[in-house]
Amino acid sequence: MAKRVAIVGAGATGLASIKCCLEEGLKPTCFERSDDLGGLWRFTEHVEEGRASLYKSVVSNSCKEMSCYPDFPFPEDYPNYVPNSQFLDYLKMYANRFNLLECIQFKTKVCSVRKRPDFTATGQWEVVTLCEGKQESAIFDAVMVCTGFLTNPNLPLDSFPGINNFKGQYFHSREYKHPDIFRDKSVLVIGMGNSGTDIAVEASHLAKKVFLSTTGGAWVISRVFDSGYPWDMVFMTRFQNTFRNSLPTPIVNWLIAKRMNSWFNHANYGLIPEDRVQLREPVLNDELPGRIITGKVLIKPRVKEVKENSVVFSNTPKEEPIDIIVFATGYTFAFPFLDETVVKVEDGQASLYKYIFPAHLPKPTLAVIGLIKPLGSLLPTGDTQARWAVRVLKGVIKLPPSSIMIEEVNERKKNKPSGFGLYYCKALETDYITYIDELLTAINAKPNLFSLLLTDPRLALAIFFGPCTPYQFRLTGPGKWEGARNAIMTQWDRTFKATKTRIVQESPSLFASLLKVFSFLALLVAIFLIFL
Repeated sequence: MAKRVAIVGAGATGLASIKCCLEEGLKPTCFERSDDLGGLWRFTEHVEEGRASLYKSVVSNSCKEMSCYPDFPFPEDYPNYVPNSQFLDYLKMYANRFNLLECIQFKTKVCSVRKRPDFTATGQWEVVTLCEGKQESAIFDAVMVCTGFLTNPNLPLDSFPGINNFKGQYFHSREYKHPDIFRDKSVLVIGMGNSGTDIAVEASHLAKKVFLSTTGGAWVISRVFDSGYPWDMVFMTRFQNTFRNSLPTPIVNWLIAKRMNSWFNHANYGLIPEDRVQLREPVLNDELPGRIITGKVLIKPRVKEVKENSVVFSNTPKEEPIDIIVFATGYTFAFPFLDETVVKVEDGQASLYKYIFPAHLPKPTLAVIGLIKPLGSLLPTGDTQARWAVRVLKGVIKLPPSSIMIEEVNERKKNKPSGFGLYYCKALETDYITYIDELLTAINAKPNLFSLLLTDPRLALAIFFGPCTPYQFRLTGPGKWEGARNAIMTQWDRTFKATKTRIVQESPSLFASLLKVFSFLALLVAIFLIFL
């Protein structure tokens, strides 16, 4: 009889988990507390408890070719960076294409997930759910937790002396939906992540004045990168990743800083990160420099004190009148339906082997999918995690002994710099391609470039030098997608189709032709140096 798997959450990673279970012959049941799928990507006018919340204008930070499911490209007429409403439509297309809806129970809250008394022998779980006032209990052979990490707002009011005396309005960015509330107001946004920067820029079109307070600064990049290409299709290649990881960290940081400052000098705009040793996730925003240079957004240091109708910033004695404060101060995460003996959250992370399995459990029958922050899209990451996890749940892949897994988890928590490549500063952050390849290797699904160079050199070159699009992850191995090669070879066609809405006749150039020849020769030299 097929193993029964409970999946908590029908967001992007929950849908991938359902599909991966079906591919491996398991029987998934997904519990979704809201009335529709989509998780983070489903916009609602009001914040819903236990579910991620977004504002109306949210657009993906990763382009469509880099953020799709590995065996399901976005429609070719979609824009390269996808608005949340279209992203939700895409998730629904995916669910319909692979018949996932029949596995989902909507309006069903998971109250508890507990080990059965015979857990050490069976690895089974008792899952208690609540649907329309009726509580039910069921036994499952395995559980996949897909609830994400953007549900519990971090609101550190104790760090802002005087906030209780503030007579204006303040709220966490989770509650923000539309910019109309900022009209003719003086606005302070605290926190310079993607959400904080987006909100500050949006507010600057309507507000009287906008301040953006940052403690440590940040690198800001545009979605539009070299020659107008999507940033991640240029930055996220196997060649560049190999090159970065072979260089000492100080040199990599210098190169990153040089690249980031090629758009605008961050120091002149008050944005340059104070810590340039550890890499903080860059902020994706196409408008911020323009809003700063026109005086619409003012960058400020941390808030020293909040008064009744104003704030005082550190190192500046002047009081600035403020009507609204938005705390874009991130999130914490928890698993209220799990006992702490199963998954314990400490210092913004959990003791999960490969960011997925609790290392101490005698039976590896509970997996957490999507609790990771790669420098890349979460959709293909979650899909790859689910593929590996499902094969562990099925018993095809055996995990190491608990002692070895705990040792690896503890080493990761120490976050010791290797001295080479990028050095990430926060828990859950990791190198996207390296991590994906690690999981793909475990399920024998990593593309073999040496073999491809002999059998399909065009594909090998596209995989190594081109963008590391998710199609590569289902090119081979279990769950192989027959359309993967074609998707890789046509990825730039879909990218340009979204922007070339006016056809322009380009005259052939002798210089361009010669440049292509020399570029090809340079590629051959690079291959020789890297592979031989």
